[in-house]
Amino acid sequence: MNSNGNKTRRPFLPVLGTALLVACTGAAQAANFTIYRDPSCGCCEAWAAHMRHGEKREVETVDHPDMASVKTEHGVPDDLRSCHTMIADGYVIEGHVPSADVERLLAERPEWVQGLAVAGMPLGSPGMEAGGRTQPYQVIAFGNGRREVFASYP
Repeated sequence: MNSNGNKTRRPFLPVLGTALLVACTGAAQAANFTIYRDPSCGCCEAWAAHMRHGEKREVETVDHPDMASVKTEHGVPDDLRSCHTMIADGYVIEGHVPSADVERLLAERPEWVQGLAVAGMPLGSPGMEAGGRTQPYQVIAFGNGRREVFASYP
């Protein structure tokens, strides 16, 4: 009550607006990751663990009997295909892409990029660790008929 004995109304909308803004900001930062994999592939689980960043990301794994259809549905070019396909906040991540590159993509959000891919299954890439043996590989950004090297690993 104020000094005149009347009830004082406090504005509720600014508080509600601030709460909604905070909630939406947090939701935008927490991208949803869904990995589609062949049920018989073992490296996919190792890569999913890499993508979780020690439980910093929630990653859903979906066993799919027809991975070619998943790749076609999401526009993965034939020559960039690998064993698993992940959808990360609307982007397509194909194969053994390092988590740092996925995080960079989500931070930068280049307009033309539909996704990132590491073709094949290069030794030493995340999920393909082989006792210190490595093969050089590139992470390729693709989309709208364009391709560009996003990152290179020796």
